Formats: sequence, C-alpha cells, structure tokens
Amino acid sequence: MSLLDPQTIVAAGYIAVAIVIFAECGLLIGFFLPGDSLLFTAGFIASQKPEVNIWILSVVCGVAAAVGPLVGYWYGAWAGPRLFNREDSMWFHKRHLMRAHEFYERHGGKALVIARFMPVVRTFAPVVAGMALMTYVRFVLYTVIGAVLWAVGVTWLGYFLGSLIPEAGKYLEYIVALIIVVSIAPPIIHLLRERNKASLTRA
Repeated sequence: MSLLDPQTIVAAGYIAVAIVIFAECGLLIGFFLPGDSLLFTAGFIASQKPEVNIWILSVVCGVAAAVGPLVGYWYGAWAGPRLFNREDSMWFHKRHLMRAHEFYERHGGKALVIARFMPVVRTFAPVVAGMALMTYVRFVLYTVIGAVLWAVGVTWLGYFLGSLIPEAGKYLEYIVALIIVVSIAPPIIHLLRERNKASLTRA
C-alpha cells in the first residue's frame, strides 16, 4: 500500500498525513518520505472528495511542517559536532548532513526556506541550523515562512489543479512522478556539478 494512493490518504486522515510531514521535516529518519508528492496528492484529493476539507488539511500540514523542524533544531543544538563523527547506518548518512551544512553555509537563514523544496536537504537543514546555534527567533521566522510556502503552497497547488482540471485525476500517478523528478533534480544536479569540479581539479 502506497502512501501516495488516494484511498490510503483518505482513509488515513489528516493526522496521518501530518505525521508523515512532521517526520520528514523534523526527524533524521524521515529523509526518505515523499513530502512534496504527498502534499500535492492530498490537495488534489481535497478537490475531489468533499470529506477532505482543504482548509483543515492546509492548517494541519502547515503546523506539522512548522513544528517538525523545531525538533531537528533542538537535536542539532544538543548533538552538535558529535553528528559529524557518527557512523553511517540505515537511518543516518553523513553525506546528507554534509550537503545540508554546505547549503546552509552558502545561503544562511534563507537556506531554511529554499531547502523546503529540496528532498533530504529539508530534513537535515534544521539540524545544521541548531548545530550552528542560529538565533532561535530567526530560525522560527524562516521556518514558518518555509512551512507556509511549501506545505500550504504545494497542497493548494494540488487543490487548484484538481478544481480546474478534474480529469487530471486520470494522470495523477504521472503528475506525482513528475513532481518527484522535479524535486530531486536540484540535489542531483548539485552532486554532478561537484563531481565535475572535483574531476577538473584532479586533472
């Protein structure tokens, strides 16, 4: 049973969807969860199923996306440099943390907003912010902005598409696949560029 299956989302309800979003945004083990596609699919379903209220869905997902990173921040502030010395496991990969750290160093506070649209990076960015002891008020501000733009924005994008083009439901699987490709493209492109730079440096 897929998390993105419309029947699964309807049956699971708001809380289950919120738990997935919370886990992806705030727990290191949540980096593999389908946040972008889940939000879009849930919004699309809300346009087709009267029992799914788009306003309740938006609030629940927005709150989950705002609260989740707070856990990541606290964990980063508590664990600090020890994370960089931690061995890789099934649920933790140091390369993800390094990628988020480099991204945060390059973009600063706005990285928390940009990272929302980058799978894996959005899971680890709050941890890095905590490790860097980013001012908590500033962290919360960027986190809330990111939650609104990402969690609420993507959910409403799915809702509007479903409202304007109801027959798009026939192609929902393809649309979700496209969202997944678009969402994972930035980190893949970044990785390829870094490898290319490394190759040129060695040459």
